[in-house]
Amino acid sequence: MRKIEIFENERATDYDQFVERWIPNYHYFMNHLPDLLSDTYSKELLVVGCGTGNEILRFVNSPERWKITGIDPSPGMIMQAREKLKNHDNVKLIEGLVTDLFPDKKYNAATLLLVLHFIEDNGNKLHILKGIANRLMPGAKFVILDITGDKKQIRDNLEVLKLLLPQGLNEQEISERLNRIENKFHIVSEERLSELLQEAGFEKPLRFFQSSIYMGWITHKIDDSEKHMRNISLETLL
Repeated sequence: MRKIEIFENERATDYDQFVERWIPNYHYFMNHLPDLLSDTYSKELLVVGCGTGNEILRFVNSPERWKITGIDPSPGMIMQAREKLKNHDNVKLIEGLVTDLFPDKKYNAATLLLVLHFIEDNGNKLHILKGIANRLMPGAKFVILDITGDKKQIRDNLEVLKLLLPQGLNEQEISERLNRIENKFHIVSEERLSELLQEAGFEKPLRFFQSSIYMGWITHKIDDSEKHMRNISLETLL
């Protein structure tokens, strides 16, 4: 991947406050993440783009004991995560990219939250999704939260988002932020996200959550033999 979004300085230190203000139902989604993955047989979790460790914190505070690896390319975010999670010996935090992890190590579940819209759909989105798939056991669950939709969906849902923002936000900040979301981020449609996930080695995803522009998806890593058979079936149709 040629370009990585790095959160530094104020963007890193203000991140927790930012997501609480700008993502309606953020805490509801985060609090239920462990429930979504509770039927995972072996509790080994890969958190890609772990940021300040918010989702990891939910897992270490859940009734079940998870072994968690969190990775993020932003030094400022990893520093905050290390401070937040310093008392938990079942968490390993790494500054880097998912492709820096040894591919021989396989996880039974993974999350990718609020990352994909920063990554261009020029092969880079597929690259990170394949990197995750290559580090998962067959059948492993994969949960995604991201800004998703075609141009009309995004435009309409931004109007909804404006109504759900907390009182007291600066109007100029709101205008600039909404403009950045609509015109600067690398947002893909629901159909395109499904295509990317299936090409990377996952099943067709299920959308289970939406709060304005933010959509939550769940899928599973396809068994390599099953993927091979699907490719053969597709070739016979061509």
